Amino acid sequence: MPAPLEQLVEKLRKALDGDLTSVVLYGSAAVGDQDESYSDYNVLCTLREITPKQLAATETVFRWWREQGNPSPLLLTETELRTSTDCFPIEFHDIREHNRILFGPDLVSGLEIDRTFYRAQVEHDLRAKLLRLRQKASGILSDSEVLLRLLADSISTFCVLMRHALILTGDGKPGRKRDVIERAREQLGIDAAPFLKLLDVREGRVKAKEVSPGPLLEAYMREIEKVIAAVDGLDGAHTQAMGEIG
Repeated sequence: MPAPLEQLVEKLRKALDGDLTSVVLYGSAAVGDQDESYSDYNVLCTLREITPKQLAATETVFRWWREQGNPSPLLLTETELRTSTDCFPIEFHDIREHNRILFGPDLVSGLEIDRTFYRAQVEHDLRAKLLRLRQKASGILSDSEVLLRLLADSISTFCVLMRHALILTGDGKPGRKRDVIERAREQLGIDAAPFLKLLDVREGRVKAKEVSPGPLLEAYMREIEKVIAAVDGLDGAHTQAMGEIG
């Protein structure tokens, strides 16, 4: 276990004593697809109960964790963990499929994801992220450097959503970004080039000055729209016929 995670678990155990039941690492760091320039550690903690007492106990720990460049851990009771999957199907699907148990029992592998809510959230998030991308891009089109940074910052989110779109179509579960893009090219008919170019920028394989962000934005948005259309075309009957998601 990386040293920061060991320290986090130890600090949480001391602060919360017997109230802490589990600590789970999830996201790209859990599957070895972490980009140190863009990624951080995402952690879920389950507690026996969550009251102001427990929140106060975690205050200094969470402040220290944020100072390391990470988001504050998610805090849920065990009951909330079991009953919230219909509200956050994408998030809990990812936690269920891509995790490392850092402390306590495995409470996430058996989570049940409702397929209807799952498809709806995938489409919702794709549309919402595309709308947000358009809004932000419209104010910075004349600044190539900032526009390219915006696109590079967004690629991870869209890869996550494309992976869920693939799962909904009955495809496998590719976890790494380049695998997701290739499978989306094969199964959803997208042009992989804009996505791969942005990954190359993120990973330092291509210098920013070698990229024209305006044309890249146009191609990127067009391919995202194809993914949205594919998810929108999945009706409830098709999704139900697939059986258990994941």
